[in-house]
Amino acid sequence: MPLAGDLIVIEGPTGIGKTALGIALAQRFNGEIVSADSRQIYRGMDIGTAKATAAERELVPHHLIDIVDPDYALTLTEYQLMTYAAIESIRERGRLPLLVGGTGQYITAVIEGWQAPEVPPDPFTRADLQAFVDEQGSDALYARLIEHDPGAAGLIDSRNVRRVIRALEVTLATGKPFSEQRRKVPPPFHKLEIALTMDRAALDIRVDARIDQMMVHGLLAEVEGLAARGYSWRLPSMSGLGYAQLGAYLRGEFTLDEAVAEFKRATRLFVRRQYTWFRKHGTPLWLDVTERSTADIIKHVEDWLGSDSGGSGVWSGA
Repeated sequence: MPLAGDLIVIEGPTGIGKTALGIALAQRFNGEIVSADSRQIYRGMDIGTAKATAAERELVPHHLIDIVDPDYALTLTEYQLMTYAAIESIRERGRLPLLVGGTGQYITAVIEGWQAPEVPPDPFTRADLQAFVDEQGSDALYARLIEHDPGAAGLIDSRNVRRVIRALEVTLATGKPFSEQRRKVPPPFHKLEIALTMDRAALDIRVDARIDQMMVHGLLAEVEGLAARGYSWRLPSMSGLGYAQLGAYLRGEFTLDEAVAEFKRATRLFVRRQYTWFRKHGTPLWLDVTERSTADIIKHVEDWLGSDSGGSGVWSGA
């Protein structure tokens, strides 16, 4: 568990401008960024996950980007522990940690101190559940989980087969719902949690334009390269937005135009799920990026860091 200290959290839906704001804040307050994105952890998946560019990473150190290959199943607990270690390392260098990203479970697990149930992996149960998925599909597996544990509906994404299997594994082993076995030991952060927002219709337009730029910058070639290296379409990494839809195109299931249209549609739905998560978990300060300039937000953070009830006020510009 990390020691007490200041932490700035920047969260919100995809395409809202979290990366740019995080970099601006880190430059102003002598900070480093810890990524809270469940797709940016993968090496070789750059364009479709909208990673900070090499130039941006030269400006500000970034952590927990490019840490595993696409066929590695990083657990939530592994991510959480890596994040705590990164935050402590940043503090030891006398700098301000900023947790920046759009993966709600990652952020909530870190700031609420989720503790995983102490049930060791059972390879036999996992094999049985995977066989069930292969035969009846991931939707049937998720329905089976909800039958045993209705509370899991608010915790686990039905598309994350690995996590659904783990939740069922714990539930079946203990006879108690997985959702009831989560403990929380909140770390003693002095945190400022900011969630970015804007008009939904305007954000949809921005998301569509961003996807068009991803295609221009070579997303299709990136997906083709991953497939050529032998990464299965069934991997959680390859089921991500963009990779799944362009994979369907490469398999002849969509035309390219259909794949891009489905990519945009799925991303808009994902944005709505992100909003649902952030509004349900925690009490972030919501800031509309069309009404608040970067300078306004920097001033707000500066005031918080200098206040008695907020941060320590010890961070100076880089």
